[in-house]
Parts: sequence; C-alpha cells; structure tokens
Amino acid sequence: MTQQLTLALSKGRIFEETLPLLKAAGIEVTEDPETSRKLILPTNDPAVRVIIVRASDVPTYVQYGAADFGVAGKDVLLEHGGEGLYQPIDLNIAKCRLSVAVQDGFDYASAVRQGARLRVVTKYVKTAREHFASKGVHVDLIKLYGSMELGPLVGLSDAIVDLVSTGGTLRANKLVEVEHIMEISSRLVVNQAALKLKRERLQPILEAFEKASQANA
Repeated sequence: MTQQLTLALSKGRIFEETLPLLKAAGIEVTEDPETSRKLILPTNDPAVRVIIVRASDVPTYVQYGAADFGVAGKDVLLEHGGEGLYQPIDLNIAKCRLSVAVQDGFDYASAVRQGARLRVVTKYVKTAREHFASKGVHVDLIKLYGSMELGPLVGLSDAIVDLVSTGGTLRANKLVEVEHIMEISSRLVVNQAALKLKRERLQPILEAFEKASQANA
C-alpha cells in the first residue's frame, strides 16, 4: 500500500513559489486555493495531498504529524522555535527581510542611544525581543497580527518590526526602514517521525526540492 503524504502550505506567495519545486518532483496541485474553498487539495499523485493552513500554523501541523512536511518562512520558524522539526533545506523562495521601521522624521538613533524605552508593535515578538536585548535597548513590545504600519501613525508605538519586501507599503504610509534585522526566506520542514517511517517516499521529493531550490539561490 502506498504511503499517503501530506504537505502543509499557506496561501499566497509561499504557495505560488512552491509550485515549481513540486513540479520538479513530478507533483502538480490540481486545484487553486484562491478559487477553491477546499482546505485539502488533491494533486496528480493520489498519494500526495496539500493542506492549506495559516502561515504561522505550518510548523505546528508538521510538528504534531498532521502534515508530514511543509514550507514555512524563517520568521515563522524563529517564533515557533522549531521543536520537533527537521529543517533540511532553505528553499530560497519568498525572500524578504525583517526590519525595524519608524515614521519619517522620528529620530531613531537618538531614541536608541538615550536608553529610552521604545514602544514597538510586531507580530514577531520573540525575534524582536532578542534583537533589542542584544543591543541593550529597552522595549515595550505590543503584539499585533496585521497592519503594523498603523502603529506609529496613530501613536500606538514608536517603531514597528515587520517583514519588508519592496518597501512600498512603508513608503505609502510615510515610514522608513532604520534597521535591518535579518534576511528571510522559506524553508522545508519535515516531521521527524515521517522522515523515518516514510523515508522511501519522502527522500526523492526532498532531493527534487533541494535541486530545484538551488536555482533560486
């Protein structure tokens, strides 16, 4: 009996940029998550299915074995901690950067140097806390799930820590990047038990992903 494999993906950029990697492994998703209401999508291989979950939930589905493998951004994995996950490949997709941004005209350098407490809104509380702690800057972190850019504009915070791709949203809201924290890309994560029990089925897919991702490096 063929072993069933379940791949966890999030909608949007990660899904779109994973499709060529799947194709390299001979797998094609037969329904579009943007038009289908299904949360479990079939592929041309009856033994492989794709589940559509929130980006921040991908590591959890893989950790607990509800998915055998998945694709998650480095930002999500740092917040999750990566427990119980094997992370074999940086896929070099969905590239962006994690940065600190403030309202245009805010003197960030002085605020940081004076040792004042900065108020920062972010979805990436763990990573932001570690970043500011390493610089000896005191921060009050406020967790938001969307529209970080609004924080400084309405007086909720002095700064934001968020992912930046083109910077267009920052510019549109008169915010400027003042510090680069790290480069972000998406990684393949594999359930450790699945790697042992389904190695024969998983290994060729992992190898195809690795080979295809090198073209994105």
